[in-house]
Amino acid sequence: MTPGQLDEEKLFAARLHAVRSRPYLATALFALHTVESRHVPTMAVDRHWRCYVSPSFVDRTPLEELAGVWVHEVSHLLRDHHGRSDRFAAKHELTGPAERLRMNIAADCEINDDVFGDGLARPEGAVEPALLGLAAGELMEDYLRRFRLGSSTAEFAWLDCGSGADGLERDWDLGADGAHGLSDQERDAVRFRVAQGINGSPGSVPQGWQRWAQEAFQPPQPWRELLGAAVRSAVSGPGVGEDYTYGRPSRRSASVPGVIMPSLRRRPPHVCVIVDTSASVSDAELGTALVEIAAIVRAVGGRRDLVSVLSCDAAAHSTQQLCRAEGIPLVGGGGTDLRTGFAKALRGSPRPDVIVALTDGDTPWPKARPPARTVVGLFPRRRQPDENDPDYKPDVPPAWARVVTLG
Repeated sequence: MTPGQLDEEKLFAARLHAVRSRPYLATALFALHTVESRHVPTMAVDRHWRCYVSPSFVDRTPLEELAGVWVHEVSHLLRDHHGRSDRFAAKHELTGPAERLRMNIAADCEINDDVFGDGLARPEGAVEPALLGLAAGELMEDYLRRFRLGSSTAEFAWLDCGSGADGLERDWDLGADGAHGLSDQERDAVRFRVAQGINGSPGSVPQGWQRWAQEAFQPPQPWRELLGAAVRSAVSGPGVGEDYTYGRPSRRSASVPGVIMPSLRRRPPHVCVIVDTSASVSDAELGTALVEIAAIVRAVGGRRDLVSVLSCDAAAHSTQQLCRAEGIPLVGGGGTDLRTGFAKALRGSPRPDVIVALTDGDTPWPKARPPARTVVGLFPRRRQPDENDPDYKPDVPPAWARVVTLG
């Protein structure tokens, strides 16, 4: 090998080490096509599944750390960080390379909180949430809302994982028409096979990857947007979204010497999720309900104490505060009457600000609009005509409920 030439033997030995350490990512790791490049500081990917590699970086990096970089870069592509960055930038009207650097840092935080260890060495300079004073286990979009570029991020100014991490095309990108890029269908096939392997044998796969695999098969609803109106209502309505607290005294106390006055505080809404557990709902659909519940918790800022779950068939069963979605006992198996679930939810303390009903829709509904915003998530059904009663029409969700289709 001549000086300055890419040491492919070391690079591919590192990939093999990565495959042995993370066998569930093997399909994705071998799908990457490497491109030698002196424009990238370390390794970087584009959205077409090419991996650009700096020869000098390969030379100076231990093989075990190089394996960690392989897993890190392919994780950006599997988790669609480029597409998510584009959507976040469009929604929040963000432009320029500085914002894309912030997205790259946030995407790294999402990946690096659980990717290393268990045979995979942490590369030097890897960004982790704790370095920014952030909690582990959150998504890129959550991290983007929690930090800005400044002194705490100055040491990461060199970071560049490529357009596959933040969506901003680089001068060195070969583009859509370049050689060895994967088509949209091929990329989806790779993601599907990786997710299929994780779901089929989760074993010791980190929770972040298990969550990704479940959502790759069946993305949950955008509950942050669906609950947005309810959140705005809860935090603006008098007596609903506001309460008095002495934890932060009122600024008016300064005008009344010797008197400490409480200030108003806003609180996020309490959400009660009613899950239809009647005999007509399959185990797979109950699994879908658990995925949606986890997404609802993330939509209220990860506050499990604000989400309660109630299983209901013809009768309402026990309500419990959420601890882990995987541990929710969904009791039922009989007929369906979600009216009992609504009644029990509204008798709860505190009374929910939002009720989310996850059901196949084959149920009678409350006649009156409940004093809480309601979202109905419907498991898809193909309604067959009833030969014995051709005029039969199944109950449909009432007009006062926001209706979305699950799955």
